[in-house]
Amino acid sequence: MSGKLYLVPTPIGNLGDMTYRAVEVLNTVSKILAEDTRTTRVLLNHYQIGTRLESFHQHNEHKIVGHLIDQLKAGKNFALITDAGTPAISDPAFLLVRDCIKEGIRVECLPGATAFVPALVNSGIPTNRFVFEGFLPLKKGRQTMLKELAVEPRTIILYESPMRLVKTLKELATYFGADRLASVSRELTKMFEENKQGSLQDLAVYFESKSVKGEIVIVIAGAE
Repeated sequence: MSGKLYLVPTPIGNLGDMTYRAVEVLNTVSKILAEDTRTTRVLLNHYQIGTRLESFHQHNEHKIVGHLIDQLKAGKNFALITDAGTPAISDPAFLLVRDCIKEGIRVECLPGATAFVPALVNSGIPTNRFVFEGFLPLKKGRQTMLKELAVEPRTIILYESPMRLVKTLKELATYFGADRLASVSRELTKMFEENKQGSLQDLAVYFESKSVKGEIVIVIAGAE
């Protein structure tokens, strides 16, 4: 009988957000596949988890998926985690999950942290219909996507790095209109969490005047 692949969400900042079930799974699987073993080791040490680690990230996933599938078919149970949040949400996992399904290997995703959900709920922008786009393309296709999203009627959710935040807010103001309502969330679940709402233009001015750290979630009101 083949094993099972568990997709295990990890805290996006506050280590206390780990679930009891996630700790139990990580303690009982044969191996933990981790995006960055150094980051994961901090989490495992905090919860006294001694399970063996193996690197699994965007630079090696194509090479090792076949090997992992063979091990799962042989009865091994693996847990896949990323540095923070839920695997496959702007992080590696899709390729392995797809191949597991093709091979009839069971896949189970535990519920848990995902950065865009608290950012959306905190935003004060409609939550009944939304589209998650993750990171915008850095170069090729960026303008095309911005033009498409400018007329999207649903609430739009983006991820961004602190280094590119102001540039992206200015671009969004250009394509969406300076007065379009938006919200920027950073350092979610951490001591210096910040959720700032306003027009795209006002947000660009606000964040241009300060030093920004942490992962960023941008929530934008849909087009009227």
